[in-house]
Amino acid sequence: MNGTNLFKIALRALNNNKTRAFLTMLGIIIGVASVITMLAIGQGSKKSIQAQIAEMGSNMIMIHPGADMRGGVRQDPSAMQTLKLEDYYNIRDEGKYISAISPSVNSSGQLIYGSHNAPSTIYGVSQDYLTIRQLSVEDGDMFTDQDIQTSAKVCIVGKTVVDNLFPGGGDPVGKVIRFNSIPFRITGVLKSKGYNSMGMDQDDVILAPYTTIMKRILAITYLQGINCSAITEDMTDQAIEDITSILRRNHKLKEDADDDFTIRSQQELSSMMNSTTDLMTILLACIAGISLVVGGIGIMNIMYVSVTERTREIGLRMSVGARGIDILSQFLIEAILISVTGGVIGVILGVGASFAVKYIAHWPIFIQGWSVMLSFIVCTVTGIFFGWYPAKKAAALDPIEAIRYE
Repeated sequence: MNGTNLFKIALRALNNNKTRAFLTMLGIIIGVASVITMLAIGQGSKKSIQAQIAEMGSNMIMIHPGADMRGGVRQDPSAMQTLKLEDYYNIRDEGKYISAISPSVNSSGQLIYGSHNAPSTIYGVSQDYLTIRQLSVEDGDMFTDQDIQTSAKVCIVGKTVVDNLFPGGGDPVGKVIRFNSIPFRITGVLKSKGYNSMGMDQDDVILAPYTTIMKRILAITYLQGINCSAITEDMTDQAIEDITSILRRNHKLKEDADDDFTIRSQQELSSMMNSTTDLMTILLACIAGISLVVGGIGIMNIMYVSVTERTREIGLRMSVGARGIDILSQFLIEAILISVTGGVIGVILGVGASFAVKYIAHWPIFIQGWSVMLSFIVCTVTGIFFGWYPAKKAAALDPIEAIRYE
């Protein structure tokens, strides 16, 4: 019996039981669609995080006070005093691989202008902060070195701050706002950057001279952090080694002493976030893949039922010359047709569901060709694997016993 006849017989058998065949496919359809959708969401999140980190500057380096252990309690790094202005000056003057550097101090409070107010955070930085974070002033100007030296009460603000304090649409440049009880004159407005992948509003920000925040708001002499950029991304590791050497010398640390500061780079952050999203993607895909296994078991069950129902038919075919391999091929073709058809429908639904997630839930998605191919191949292999045993059982039937079967 040739392959064409076997294929026609398999199609006829499935056509005679359309509803049962569709319900059998359903497990495969759901499994494939789930795998594609979950992988698209996972990869979309990964791409979004990578883009966000790239926007912040792939060569960015962040220095924070080390987590000090006192009495068995890990202290809040923002409250530690291991970073001084001297550290900032030394890294700025001696760092061989640094292209831009800025101190960082911040305070949260209430912004007030007239009858409008809103909670926000004010950051004390230098002019280099714009270069490091890839920010730009859209209206007005950045504060000057003179403003830093005199601890001037000036600031630049983000779009969200402007919308909250100036809902009427007036020009904020030159206006005086209050942060808690301290007045600040707005010298410029930052270009909008929108929300990042973490859902944080990057425009809800106020930047002021770091000396102003340290003296007039926080009344501190230490820094809460230092941000800088390596000359190139490839020089990040060299820059970190250089910074570490300078800080250990400044802090008079012995060779066997631990660092009392922490240095993080965007490469490290990117690697950590990528590994986390990859793990979550694999977990989601495994959960969705369970549906494929369930679908395969459904195929096996239905093929068992089909073999039992058609025992006499099998006996008749074998009595007129059909070989065991023909019977095996016939039932295996039926199982493969169910899984492949279910796989095609699942791919279509999976792609459609991924775009539905993007446009309805506004989640980032990224459909990779390999994920579609992998899902399709897995569902085909599932059909062959779970259809083999029932088909083999059918091929092993004794023709005489099969004809006599009631």
